[in-house]
Amino acid sequence: MRNNNTKVSIIMYHYVRDLKHSRYPDIKGIDISLFREQIIYLKKHYHFITMEMLIDAIDNNTTLPEKSVLLTFDDAYSDHFNYVFPFLDKHKIQGSFYPPVKAITEHTVLDVNKTHFILAAENDKSKIISEIKNELNEFRKNYNLESFEFYYEKLAQANRFDAAEVIFIKRLLQVELEESLRKVITNNLFEKIVGIDENSFSRELYMDVEQMKCMNRNGMHIGSHGYDHYWLGSLERAEQKIEIEKSLEFLNEIGCNNKQWTMCYPYGNYNDSTIELLTEYNCKLAMTTEVNIADIQKYNKYTLPRLDTNDIPKNRDAATNDWYLKC
Repeated sequence: MRNNNTKVSIIMYHYVRDLKHSRYPDIKGIDISLFREQIIYLKKHYHFITMEMLIDAIDNNTTLPEKSVLLTFDDAYSDHFNYVFPFLDKHKIQGSFYPPVKAITEHTVLDVNKTHFILAAENDKSKIISEIKNELNEFRKNYNLESFEFYYEKLAQANRFDAAEVIFIKRLLQVELEESLRKVITNNLFEKIVGIDENSFSRELYMDVEQMKCMNRNGMHIGSHGYDHYWLGSLERAEQKIEIEKSLEFLNEIGCNNKQWTMCYPYGNYNDSTIELLTEYNCKLAMTTEVNIADIQKYNKYTLPRLDTNDIPKNRDAATNDWYLKC
């Protein structure tokens, strides 16, 4: 028989930094001061749980506290070590961190991050779009591309966080074009607009291996976020297997307990083969980017949804919202 409470609010974070004093104050993230306010708000209204507690509830039907909340941090940014980890440690709260291994071990910058910093480095988005138009014109014949207008009309659809022109840039560079061309165009834009050597930028942007080991030793949960940070659902099963195996090798290297490993899908993307492989490799649970409360009685353990930091108040004295009522 299931325990009485089967719900947990899993909150997803990416950039958490001192935005006002950073080189890129317009990056889409949460300022560290607001993050601290949010944590204090959560302490007042929720019960923090650990990843191990959630795994135990799924595996052994143990009881979760009412209004359970779990914190997850994608992409292993150095800001997580510098700002997030000390604050969580101070308040005896566990965070779950998901590193893209290649970015850390080979000092590359994820294409998605290149796109973020291209956008953050240029306030006038029409200039970025003009550069993209030039790139498409240059490669149109060799890659049999459609017109610029075709892509803009197809992709420029605003969502709850971004304007239409920003969505166009993100979708074109991250999904729409053939991977090899996406990389070429993104690298060209990164060089023109950001203008910093990729190796140096990577070392500044992400944690290093020793920092990951330190957080693991001090009770943080470190899970799998793939090796290359690919859209797993776009890969063949054999390629997905490599992504998982190389990620698990890294987790083993930094001292994680791979009998309790978890997955956070890059871009929230997966398919049936992904879930088959997670089952084969005894993954305990996996998280998506679907926006909802994670009810472990309702959801498959490999398709748990999360809330975005923007779904939660960032003021310690704020009133509770609809997500609180649903959890």
